[in-house]
Amino acid sequence: MNTILLQPTDVLFFRDGRPMGGASSGHGAAWPLPSVISHAFHAALHRADFSDVHQHRRGRSGHYEEHAKNRKFGSLKTAGPFPVCTVGDSHTWFFPHPLDADDSGASVIIPFQSTASSSLNPPCKYPVGSTVPPSKVTPKTWWSAEAWNEYLSRIPGQPKAGTKTESLKNDRDFSDTEHHYGIGISDDTNSVMEGQFYSAHYLRLKDEVRLGVLAQAEDKDFEHQEYGKDLVIALLNGRGTEIIAGGQQRVCTATLDVSKKGQLPLPHGMVATFEKAGGKWLVKWVLLTPAIFPAIGEHQGGWLPSWISHTDGKVLLKAGDDHSAIERQPGERRDHWRERVKNLGGIAAHLVASIVGKPIPVTGWALANNTDRSEGGAKSTHLAVPAGSVYYFECDSAEAAAQLAAALNWHGSETASGQIKNRRSTLMGEKGFGLGVCSTWNFHPTSSH
Repeated sequence: MNTILLQPTDVLFFRDGRPMGGASSGHGAAWPLPSVISHAFHAALHRADFSDVHQHRRGRSGHYEEHAKNRKFGSLKTAGPFPVCTVGDSHTWFFPHPLDADDSGASVIIPFQSTASSSLNPPCKYPVGSTVPPSKVTPKTWWSAEAWNEYLSRIPGQPKAGTKTESLKNDRDFSDTEHHYGIGISDDTNSVMEGQFYSAHYLRLKDEVRLGVLAQAEDKDFEHQEYGKDLVIALLNGRGTEIIAGGQQRVCTATLDVSKKGQLPLPHGMVATFEKAGGKWLVKWVLLTPAIFPAIGEHQGGWLPSWISHTDGKVLLKAGDDHSAIERQPGERRDHWRERVKNLGGIAAHLVASIVGKPIPVTGWALANNTDRSEGGAKSTHLAVPAGSVYYFECDSAEAAAQLAAALNWHGSETASGQIKNRRSTLMGEKGFGLGVCSTWNFHPTSSH
């Protein structure tokens, strides 16, 4: 994927679904969600007016809309944005901190091997507790990839080594919040709306900070003499372009980060050698980006991944269920491909505990068009599991643990990759939701094994 840096030319406005007006200033200074940046690139591709690109109709499984093909850029895949510090020649990418760790990089919130019930609903069976005394000191909000990799590779119970101060940051290290005032304008008269005086929060990034984004759009019908099939590279024209990101038509300059060419700046999870306790191999999965798990039938969704059984916590993914194993091969018939994936073996693993932060509202506004939406309006609001949330699994064998890691790591079973292979969010995975990495864990030291 292409590693891209967005540099704002002014303050930015990223609001969530909460109302803005009267005494409420809204929440426009929030760090942008992955969907916001994905929409920004999608709109930029439309404005570029590329010709000879693949078009498709809306629908799936043989049920498509009757009107002509008019949907473009379905191959766009993005991830981010993440804050990037560009001091000097090095570019340091930062990611939300894991909820089970302190600033030393050690896991201090750990499952108890106990018969006591969990505070969460089934299928979780182990409660989690802290190994350190209560404190008002909270961990730094953002960790560098180096700090993340140290955390992921640390063996449970290993002495604290300490993390470099420059590897840990808070929001104020990257941006400031500005308060502006405005007036409402009537769409019908283009004049001031009576009583519509409001205040709003805006996000101003510091001079050395950029929005780091991963993006790619390999279009099978597009072919550029210099840039090949990737529409994102063609959009940047090898140098850079302007991207409108967020509300109020705020502009960012998008350029390729050539220092990361050939590799992605994301942390890398463990793929083998997981801890063993009580005859089970222990794997934990930590989210780098939010994930959306909607309710499906009797499955409640919400904090519980859709690929986990809501009754007993069994992992419903297939063995080898990373992108390389389940992708459709060239020339393979669709029915044969579905049957092959269906016949893949399961993973002998169960969810046993979790640490989940407060849900994040994900919504948006849909514009009217002449095909499938005659009227515009608010999109459905989803509640996403926040980045940093932790899910704990017990696996029946070392092989099952490796299979689970291959299915959950964003890079699959490889220790390094230039492509994102797994996006474990049920919705909006192509927009960068559901990226995660695996590590190992062990029970609380006061537990009896």
